[in-house]
Amino acid sequence: QHEAAAAIRVRARADLDVVRLAFADQHGILRGKAVLVDELDRVLDDGIGIVSSLLFKDTSGRTSVPIFAKGGALDIAETRNAADMVMIPDPTTFRTLPWAPRTGWLLCDLRFANGQLVPFCSRSLLRRVIGQSADLGLELVVGLEVEFHLFALADAKLGLSDIGQPSAPPDVVHLNRGYQLLCEQHLDEMSPILDALRENLVGLGIPLRTIEVEFGPSQVELTVRAQPGIASADTMVLLRSAVKQVAARHGCHATFMCQPQIPQVFASGWHLHQSLRRTLPTNPATPTDAHGTEGPRYENAFTPTVAADALSDTGLQYLAGLLAHARGTSAFSTPTINGYKRFRPYSLAPDRVAWGAENRGAMVRVVGSANVDTVHIENRLGEPAANPYLYIASQLVAGLDGIRRELDPGPPTSEPYDTPATLLPSSLAEALCALDEDAGLREGMGEHFVDYYLALKRAEVARFEATVTDWEQREYFGLF
Repeated sequence: QHEAAAAIRVRARADLDVVRLAFADQHGILRGKAVLVDELDRVLDDGIGIVSSLLFKDTSGRTSVPIFAKGGALDIAETRNAADMVMIPDPTTFRTLPWAPRTGWLLCDLRFANGQLVPFCSRSLLRRVIGQSADLGLELVVGLEVEFHLFALADAKLGLSDIGQPSAPPDVVHLNRGYQLLCEQHLDEMSPILDALRENLVGLGIPLRTIEVEFGPSQVELTVRAQPGIASADTMVLLRSAVKQVAARHGCHATFMCQPQIPQVFASGWHLHQSLRRTLPTNPATPTDAHGTEGPRYENAFTPTVAADALSDTGLQYLAGLLAHARGTSAFSTPTINGYKRFRPYSLAPDRVAWGAENRGAMVRVVGSANVDTVHIENRLGEPAANPYLYIASQLVAGLDGIRRELDPGPPTSEPYDTPATLLPSSLAEALCALDEDAGLREGMGEHFVDYYLALKRAEVARFEATVTDWEQREYFGLF
């Protein structure tokens, strides 16, 4: 980090005017400040203060936990009365933003003024969970497959009557007609904005693999090459933020909301591709790099010794952990009220806890071949609005629990929507109850963090349940 910081100081003085400092909040939304380059040296050394009440905001921006009352802020003394935390930049995350002239970007971790880690910092939580896998000689590798919607912006809804908590959503129009999966014509119709997204994402160093037109109108999918766990989570928060910002600069609106309230659109998912790898011993015969250092060598811990098997024993145990904790991890993989509208039978989204080999209806799909060492697991549970650090951390906690307890996932299913299996939660409230009761997730994610997360999300559910919706107005106002 010191080497990376030294390089940043030199580059910033020559090429930049401002650097954006950001951390991913509890919802996975980037929050932070832009500092002038003249301040960067001090910030790299000492960090920069930011208000701790951000940790207690719901998705509307309301502070949903008391912070001024006695015992407030969930009994974290350092956050009472909206005291400052400190954002500590991670110099290894530095980027220049291709769409913002002379602007740099740094991802930060959160600490208190006394130097202690903020227990609700989701990036730090993932780093801690990754340490649990390292204790077993394993490292998580994650590939991203993310669906979202990309519309032309018709009206940003910035009128005086549009602003609130939350504000009125923008009016949009479609960029294609949909219903033609992977249609090249539709891909070409969207190429002006997709080309802009590709150029900027590649310019950020995101290891983009594919850009695809999905089945629904104006629905797009991006896939990203596999990376170690925390790098993949960093990539996801940067990708989402970049897509939204670049789209806005080109007169478009990108949304990672699972199921927008727009006629005929389809729900979007975030499929998380996962494997574990082991570091192999150094081989004296292996060529070294220019510095005389051999790069690390790995083996895929999920590759079976018998090619006909779906997974190795380690892989099956990890998969079994995902199934055992699926209802509880739903609170992290599908953290919005809206996301549960996706869990419908016969929809290419899961509705129950089951696994299959090359089966896109199952919650967990085993993908790849032992012959070419591409075997991995795809969990199809998540929505694209999930906090990447919490989604990935909860998967790793569940999978490691399966390995430690040598769990058996049972046989794969060939009929994922008809197999007699436990149903996934049908609502966020149900998923939060499952998380509350899951002792393994409480231990792995941390008791205090789980209680914090439950408090935030239950406040969100309560606010939703107290709101009269358009559905209720249409259903009852004229009838009764």
